Amino acid sequence: MTRSIVLLAIGVLFGAGLGFLIAAGSGMEEKANPVHDHSAHDHGGGMHHATLTEVEGDAPTLALSLHPDGPQSRNLHLKVTGFTFAPEAVNGAHVPGEGHAHVYVNDIKFARAYGPWVHLDALPKGRHVIRVTLNANDHAQLARDGAPIDASLEVTIE
Repeated sequence: MTRSIVLLAIGVLFGAGLGFLIAAGSGMEEKANPVHDHSAHDHGGGMHHATLTEVEGDAPTLALSLHPDGPQSRNLHLKVTGFTFAPEAVNGAHVPGEGHAHVYVNDIKFARAYGPWVHLDALPKGRHVIRVTLNANDHAQLARDGAPIDASLEVTIE
């Protein structure tokens, strides 16, 4: 029994190593821009990323700031007023004043934000535009007078 377990462990180790070698040899190296493009994903549920939902009453505000976290990483702070992050309600019906944010790096969706801080890890060297939109629970962009409620800033990674 012990010999079987030892042989199984050796097989797993060699199999995993062979898998890594095959992947490395097949051109699966890291791309120059590690930002993941979410636009090709089917999130299901009839989400309306491009739909605008007009805000009634006072519109929420959004301001952004970046804080260094290593040579190529940054912590993005989303300062909001009149808006509550509601991760428990995502994909649900629109509730005025609550939702989440969508974070874009160079016009590619990077992440959803369910709170005021987002870690931007290993940004490639060069200039990047960070844009954030406030979104309803159903993913529609919140808007005032037909204009999305969003904010942008630029960062250069040296």
